[in-house]
Amino acid sequence: MVRVAVVGGGISGLVAGYRLRAALGPDLELVLVDPRERIGGTLFTGELAGGPMDLGAEAFVGRRPEIPALLEELGLADQLVHPAGKRPLIWAGGSAHPMPERTLMGIPADADAVAGLVDAETVARIADEPNRPLRWEPGTDMPVAELVGERYGEQVVRRSVDPLLGGVYAGLAGTIGVRAALPTLAMALDAGAGSLSRAVARALPPPSTVPVFGGIRDGYRVLLDALSTAAAPKLETGTAATALTRIEGGWRLDPIGDFEAVILACPAPVTAALLSSAAPEAARAATDIDLSSSAVVALALPGDTALPDNSGVLIATGEALRAKAFTLSSRKWPHLAERDVALVRASFGRFGDETPLLWPDSTLIAVATADLEMVTGVPIRPVEAIVQRWRDGLPQYAPGHLERVAAIESGVAPLPGLAVAGAYLHGVGVPACAATGTAAAERIRTHLGH
Repeated sequence: MVRVAVVGGGISGLVAGYRLRAALGPDLELVLVDPRERIGGTLFTGELAGGPMDLGAEAFVGRRPEIPALLEELGLADQLVHPAGKRPLIWAGGSAHPMPERTLMGIPADADAVAGLVDAETVARIADEPNRPLRWEPGTDMPVAELVGERYGEQVVRRSVDPLLGGVYAGLAGTIGVRAALPTLAMALDAGAGSLSRAVARALPPPSTVPVFGGIRDGYRVLLDALSTAAAPKLETGTAATALTRIEGGWRLDPIGDFEAVILACPAPVTAALLSSAAPEAARAATDIDLSSSAVVALALPGDTALPDNSGVLIATGEALRAKAFTLSSRKWPHLAERDVALVRASFGRFGDETPLLWPDSTLIAVATADLEMVTGVPIRPVEAIVQRWRDGLPQYAPGHLERVAAIESGVAPLPGLAVAGAYLHGVGVPACAATGTAAAERIRTHLGH
């Protein structure tokens, strides 16, 4: 019998445990440790108006294979769903605009893409951008806002880029680095694109018939429960791992016990604390990764509420509204449109501006209702509402993030029987997290000789 501990019961840790169980079978004694009383981490499916509603992530990048493959392996292929294909709106300058096409995380490839969203002066500046010398040193990094603001102007940052980055990282263009968040753009710039316009055009993904996003019909809990059942761990929920120490033949994880191997699939600050003795350089790098908090308000409205025929509304920075985005879930997802209510998710909280998270639930619901009335122009009368808060939920990929990740992984690499996984490594999306769980499990499997 081989004892392995996985610290962190989110998607990264659950995938790691599932992969280890598949490789080691009954010879594995697997212990899953998490300070929360439930598994799933920042994925959580609640109940709203008599049906499931995801209150964390509600979609995944459908052009990555990890989640469809997991659903297939676990006998859940019929749970895979795709959006209706409607595009979101952007609320900027006090009115709604179609979300621009031909952009990379909101960065346009040409001036026509954002005409109407930004003023005429900004459109002219974008059109002239290829004629101005670009100062870019290959291998360097900088905040997205610094690059885009200098080349295109602040309106593009606030009205097009911030709304997209806010949805992915709960952050802003001023705190997110180009190289980690937009690797294909950084590669195009390194290769000598000569202008931001040309670099974006080269970095845009080629046309594809594969849906950009996917979802799970009955919510992420279906996948989480299936992974937990297949991994069959001993659950140590409601328990915080407090120290990790090397011992002969393995690791001591306080207060749980001794193990031949340990996977740290927990947030960066927790990883930093646990690595402080065994891998101090890796711990220092993990300490430098900040986290952002957020909140989701899910609203059930009368089924005949005249919501726009769009997937959602993203809010530009600097607007009078308090919410940062709305997902018009019943418009976005055909399976939710079958319900007898109209479902909407309102998102609050950006890194550096988390004041709304201090409000009581009743205030968040009232603000979500008022802001939704403003952006839709229709009366909003919720029949039910729930609030889900995410404290320190999303890592911030600040400039220099790739170097920090390299320091963490190189610091752990010489330590036998230890691996790391999680959203702070190679992408915050669910598929990226699952990939880190698979990689961590493979490292431990190889160490154990199976």
